[in-house]
Amino acid sequence: MDLPVRFHVLLLPNVPWPELRARARQCEALGFDLIGLADHLVDWTNPANTWFEAWSVLGALAEATSTIRLTTLVTQIPLRNPVMLAKQAITLDHISGGRLEIGLGTGLTIDPSYAMAGLPNWPAAERVARFAEYVELIDRVLREDETTFAGRYYTAEGAQLRPRPVQHPRPPILIAALAPKMLEIAARQADIWNSLSFRETPAEQLAETRERIAAIQAMCAVEGRDPATLRMSYTMFDGRARHRSGAIGYFDSIQAFEDQVGPLLEAGISEIGLYYPLAPDQVPMFERIASNALPRLRAL
Repeated sequence: MDLPVRFHVLLLPNVPWPELRARARQCEALGFDLIGLADHLVDWTNPANTWFEAWSVLGALAEATSTIRLTTLVTQIPLRNPVMLAKQAITLDHISGGRLEIGLGTGLTIDPSYAMAGLPNWPAAERVARFAEYVELIDRVLREDETTFAGRYYTAEGAQLRPRPVQHPRPPILIAALAPKMLEIAARQADIWNSLSFRETPAEQLAETRERIAAIQAMCAVEGRDPATLRMSYTMFDGRARHRSGAIGYFDSIQAFEDQVGPLLEAGISEIGLYYPLAPDQVPMFERIASNALPRLRAL
């Protein structure tokens, strides 16, 4: 299965709504395939900052755009009941005309959102155990006309969600996974596996990503799944940007971007994610990369 290369942009909902909408429209006009929104109650790095709710924003962006696909990168499962989230997903699938992808992750134990909202902050092991059930239940209620589910953590009795999704059999599910147990769940249940690396340099990040690719391909084999049916998505992170007034290294030049992306594509990644520029003076390079580098990389 030969999956075409895609490029997504991670938008942080930390700017006024007119600016956020303008950025989404800009990404669509530049030819990006997908917009992803981070999902938190507040900016977990600085709760005093502006921060809009991801699914509400996606609904508005579905009306503000016409072709670009929409997702969360990623929805934290402690924030929402799985059946209610499935209902939100169906609603947004209709509003967008079938452009939704459902991004899911365990969430961060250090996120202050849980304390602020009075929600339980499950330890990591429980998050992973819950996550497997959560994904299974969402998958079933999106596929089935009526679902009854009895798990350790989640239940549903006679769940009937109408209308059914626009996309058949359901919108694609993206799972963010870094550690072995989450990689195993992604190999079994995801349409798209997303990762990122917090290592210091691009070379170190590439090495870690190659290890994860090998691990998830082996897990696909154990599951009896062709690894080529799993889209592998990677969001490029630059931890050094905070020491450069927000300037992201891969936006330094077209060559810097291609030098980082090329080896990822060669390793088997079929979707590359970019942060929307944090430093305003890098927006012109972001636009040049979209216009010049992305067509060449897609052709590879």
